[in-house]
Amino acid sequence: MPSSAVPAVGTPAPDFALASTAGETVTLSALRGTPVLLAFFPLAFTSTCTAELCDMRDEYDAFAERGVRVLPISVDAVPSLKVFQQQYELRTPLLSDFKREASRAYGVLLEERFYSTRAYFLLDAEGLVRWAHVEENPGQKRENREIFAEIDKLG
Repeated sequence: MPSSAVPAVGTPAPDFALASTAGETVTLSALRGTPVLLAFFPLAFTSTCTAELCDMRDEYDAFAERGVRVLPISVDAVPSLKVFQQQYELRTPLLSDFKREASRAYGVLLEERFYSTRAYFLLDAEGLVRWAHVEENPGQKRENREIFAEIDKLG
């Protein structure tokens, strides 16, 4: 069971500051003015997570053309995420929620497993949640075409 409530559509996204594989701290509120897709994934190097992030890598340009910044987030430590990013040639920096604070704030931390379930939050340029999807089973993922359909609704 997740640890707290998932932010409702139309509400402000909880802010966070997370370490990135690019060597910087990414603060969500600093990205205002740009739509953002938060993509929580359970663990690097697992089959579904690898497939998901490779799909996002393969369609990186389609996300970029829509002006959306993709922020993949897991509870893995930055060094592990760096190896994962390099091994699969992922084109976007990965964020480490090692202290589980963002996962808890978004209601997606599986406390008994100590990692997040797979979840997506599409935020508009003002930082409001415009679409949220939390997988019932972390072994499932959304296809990019479904995510693009939600992004395209932002106008």
